[in-house]
Amino acid sequence: MTAILPTDMDDADAQPSRQEKRHPMTNPPSRRVNAPWADAVFEWAARAAAVLTLSLLLGIIGSLIVGAWPAIQEYGLGFLVSTDWDPVQNKFGGLVMIYGTLMTSFIALLIAVPVSFGIAVFLTELSPSWLKRPLGIAIELLAAVPSIVYGMWGLLVFGPILAEYVQQPLQSLTQGIPYVGAFFSGPPVGIGILSAGIILAIMIIPFIASVMRDVFEVTPPMLKESAYGLGSTTWEVVSKVVLPYTKTGVVGGVMLGLGRALGETMAVTFVIGNMNQLNSLSVFEAANSITSALANEFAEAGEGLHQASLIYLGLILFFITFVVLAFSKVLLARLKKSEGARS
Repeated sequence: MTAILPTDMDDADAQPSRQEKRHPMTNPPSRRVNAPWADAVFEWAARAAAVLTLSLLLGIIGSLIVGAWPAIQEYGLGFLVSTDWDPVQNKFGGLVMIYGTLMTSFIALLIAVPVSFGIAVFLTELSPSWLKRPLGIAIELLAAVPSIVYGMWGLLVFGPILAEYVQQPLQSLTQGIPYVGAFFSGPPVGIGILSAGIILAIMIIPFIASVMRDVFEVTPPMLKESAYGLGSTTWEVVSKVVLPYTKTGVVGGVMLGLGRALGETMAVTFVIGNMNQLNSLSVFEAANSITSALANEFAEAGEGLHQASLIYLGLILFFITFVVLAFSKVLLARLKKSEGARS
């Protein structure tokens, strides 16, 4: 029977202390900062930030309602369907600006979403490794170009090209055709709703494409490799694996681009024509948007119905943005719910 030496006992006694050092989570160190007030301060700071944000939002809504109240009392909801805009006779209606805002944003999404989807698929599935990073950086740099540069380029370069190579040939082909000819009518000057929509599409492509690329890249490689191993084509992998897995992120990117299109000011002001009349529903007809009307007239608007009508337009734009955001949240919630039901 071996005797336990004192050194062995010391080592046996020392083992728990070493074990405690190896597992600090089971035995927290005694030098932990005992400051229970820190959590309370952090909680109140976070709550104050949330309350401040909500207060600012309510303050903006309240100031818009107060500023637009004379126009709301004078015109009511009829302001939304009236095409009158005559500051001399104090007759105002917002239909032309609302139509211009919604139409240019719709055209921008119609062009930007497929192009952004193609860019994201190419960067994540088809692009060679040496091209992926430079192309991605180049697309993101488009988002850094100031909007006024896009507007100047659209007015001086893109507008004449659109008029000569798109508008005039389309008008020659559709001349005399009922309804279709009216849809492409208008003076061939290259400014109007279509020009503004295309410029907006170029501006929002970097935002949508960047979001789509990022969400496509988070798809687990195992899912895609399994699909390829079963003989799926690239399109089948994208449509049946990548898109179902990332559809919430794709919808979020599209709504981000739509929000940017609705709120754009200077680029639209340069190329939309700034005409407060709705002569036809032609995509080449000069029109106006809410943001361009505010940019052009607010500084010179006198107190009274003119200024109140412009603020009323701002309130309508705020409401449109709120509806778009609410719709996107509801859509994302339904998509998440459907995904949970499937799983």
